[in-house]
Amino acid sequence: MRRRALGSGSRLDPRDDRGSTLPLIAGYGALALAVVLLVTAATSLYLERKRLFTLADGAALVGAESFDLDDVRVTPEGVLRPRLTDQQVQQGARQYLAEAPAGGLENLQLVAASTPDGLSARVTLAADWRPPVLAILLPEGLRLEVTATGRSVFD
Repeated sequence: MRRRALGSGSRLDPRDDRGSTLPLIAGYGALALAVVLLVTAATSLYLERKRLFTLADGAALVGAESFDLDDVRVTPEGVLRPRLTDQQVQQGARQYLAEAPAGGLENLQLVAASTPDGLSARVTLAADWRPPVLAILLPEGLRLEVTATGRSVFD
């Protein structure tokens, strides 16, 4: 025998919870979908930054190796040291970027390529990133910028 709810004389039993799990399932489903989309976007952003950094690292290495053999000097300690110029680093980085696979990076740009000390090369690259799913939440995307430094060493 079913009991009636106290008070108004309605037919609903307060212990009857039928239908109350549907809003919970819908809420948790929406939360799970939001988490999946957020993790997908964060992973995409991380991988895009890693690809851009790998490209910048290669460009810095080529820039550090872009010296002429005539520019190598012997220090008073007897160590060989190359002397880099900003023009050599820029030319090496541009040549590398023209030949290297960009891997779908949007609006890839060489921001700076220089030698801070004449021994190492510093390259800064930038590219645009857009979220893979639900781009309407972030239609402009983000501008990624990375800097890598490479140095030639004679052993």
